[in-house]
Amino acid sequence: MLHSTELTVQVVSPSFRVTDLDYAKYIALFTSDYLKILDVDGLEVLFPYDCIYPEQYCYMYELKKCLDATGHCVLEMPSGTGKTVSLLSLIVAYMQEHPAQLEKFIYCSRTIAEISKVVEELRTLYKCYEQHNGKPLAMICVALSARKNLCIHPEVSKCRNGKVVDGKCSTLTSSFIRAKRVYDPDIPCCDYFENFYKDGLESVLPYGVYSLEDMKQYGRTKGWCPYFVARHALFRAKIAVYSYHYLLDPKIAELISKDLPKKTVVVFDEAHNIDNVCIESMSITLNKKLLEECECNLITLRESVSHIKEVNVSQLEHEYQMLVEGLKEANRQRETDQILMNPGERRMNSNTKSDDNSHPVEAISCLNQL
Repeated sequence: MLHSTELTVQVVSPSFRVTDLDYAKYIALFTSDYLKILDVDGLEVLFPYDCIYPEQYCYMYELKKCLDATGHCVLEMPSGTGKTVSLLSLIVAYMQEHPAQLEKFIYCSRTIAEISKVVEELRTLYKCYEQHNGKPLAMICVALSARKNLCIHPEVSKCRNGKVVDGKCSTLTSSFIRAKRVYDPDIPCCDYFENFYKDGLESVLPYGVYSLEDMKQYGRTKGWCPYFVARHALFRAKIAVYSYHYLLDPKIAELISKDLPKKTVVVFDEAHNIDNVCIESMSITLNKKLLEECECNLITLRESVSHIKEVNVSQLEHEYQMLVEGLKEANRQRETDQILMNPGERRMNSNTKSDDNSHPVEAISCLNQL
């Protein structure tokens, strides 16, 4: 039984109120066996569940106004009231209705568990669209995380420390390491990365939702690196789910998120954590062990630079001696030609102004002064 109590949702914009009588109309939409469609301010929204809270409808209504205004928005709902599915349903419906106004949807979350939850909600929504339309939704949704959560290399994947995994991955996949391997096949490499680089760069993921585990399974099936497949898929994916750091950390964003289209909507879940993420991204913690490692690296770098200088000086000295010998030989050849020249030709040359202003002996003298 419905009561006449009025429900209010507090948002940044003026409060939007839904009475229980209005709510009864929304519930009626879901009593049909085949319809799960809401009219949200003129936008048809496919909702994947059999009932909806008034707060969820209010949330979608305010979000729709925000998208129409192409502005920023802060929305808040109580925990456990279904804000994630409300947001996903509204934005996906908006992308379907206005593809030219909204090209890409980025959902940023804080933890792997939250990313997995969002992906599963999207999977449920995709299934609802497929049942309603009779065909899969023509969108790719990709979840992306750090290498340690996507690596399937038999040795590297055993490491659970993210920095260690990143370092070992770079050792196997960096361009300068792969360039050395052309001359030394014994240098180790990652077969999954090499296979993807060879056969996967032109590939396109089929339409669907890909969680982190889905990406790992796809990588095993294809023999490709799931991490680089996911990064490559971001360019064509309409929906991407990843950590705050991929947008807020300048070092990571430069690699992952710098080419986002202008018509992209970005959602930060649990946005009260943003300040901590920004502080973490721009900070570094120094301790004695780290400083000792830095000192060792600097010593190694200094020795490498000294060795390169010695090699370069030796090479430069060798090339200099070759140049000097070449100039001396050219001078001796010219003197020989003058001696062997006929007297008539010698007089003719002495009366003719030469355009050749080079003086090998003077050039050698200048080089010796260097």
